[in-house]
Amino acid sequence: MDLVDHHCHGVIRREVDRAGFEALLTEAPGAPEGITLFDSGVGLAVRRWCGPVLGLPADAPPEDYLLRRSELGWHEVTSRFLRAAGIGALCVDTGFDTSALLSPEDMGELAGAEPYEIVRLEQVAEEVAAGGTTAEGFAAAVLERLARRSEGAVAVKSIAAYRVGLALDGDRPSGRQVAGAAGRWLGAGGARLADETLHRFLVWCGADLGLPIQFHVGYGDGDLDLHRCDPLLLTGLLRALEPTGTPVMLLHNYPYHRQAGYLAQVFSNVYADVGLITHNAGHRAGAVLAEALELVPYGKFLFSSDAYGLPEFYHLGALLFRRALDAFFQDWPSADAERIKAMIGSGNARRVYRLDQ
Repeated sequence: MDLVDHHCHGVIRREVDRAGFEALLTEAPGAPEGITLFDSGVGLAVRRWCGPVLGLPADAPPEDYLLRRSELGWHEVTSRFLRAAGIGALCVDTGFDTSALLSPEDMGELAGAEPYEIVRLEQVAEEVAAGGTTAEGFAAAVLERLARRSEGAVAVKSIAAYRVGLALDGDRPSGRQVAGAAGRWLGAGGARLADETLHRFLVWCGADLGLPIQFHVGYGDGDLDLHRCDPLLLTGLLRALEPTGTPVMLLHNYPYHRQAGYLAQVFSNVYADVGLITHNAGHRAGAVLAEALELVPYGKFLFSSDAYGLPEFYHLGALLFRRALDAFFQDWPSADAERIKAMIGSGNARRVYRLDQ
């Protein structure tokens, strides 16, 4: 089954030692002393499913796995895993740590896939602030820069979940409100954007461009307050955005994947996935996917890996997703099952992101 990874990140372009590898296995800063993250759902999944890609048995110990990785070198390892994933298109978020990661073009070349870019809204606003602007000129400067940055991009993304939570008001902020909020933020140094009015303003900027808007939802690192990342908090904003027809993509969603499925059912422009948790859940990925699919119309569910740093996550995300879909549809008539799996795997993303135009 061909897959479109509608939200992912770059892969590190360097070798890593054991501590560095284990740090990338988790959303935490690293493993606590005396504990190895190879003894976790994702760690066992790496050994079981990634070892054979490197020519190792599925039960190879971590030491052998890391030695083999080092022998092959990061470039060969990356190429093997990206090719093994069997992904036809990559929609890459370029808004975080890009200096240490492969570019979308490099990722596409190594994967044999079509590369596309996703522009992070907060990064654009922070670039405008760093370049110098007034409170009154902030809105126009952001709109102009975002329009330029998003040329050729397939979507924009909001990380309001990390900064202020998802309880964003549904009303489009007025020019006066934006200028007031910008003045307060710029006056405080204009560094890390964390203002509800400005996050909401950025979302409406994305809607005005007519691009799909991605929202980080749920599971992530310790920089977010998970209880403020329930997608139900977006209900008012989703209700306001629905008449615009702007596709809204709820990313990741765990442990709120059932809530995301509900929102995708009741709002015509809302879509959902279970990226990030697929490889983190390891052998339980099928259970999470089955719960996510309880309510969501199948034409509004997409695949994403949300892979970051380790190329293993592309392979694991794709493999576990395919296995979970096969298990979910195993009792369906084969024609229906294959049609819907193809729709979820790539058809929905190609349609919503207009990848074939």
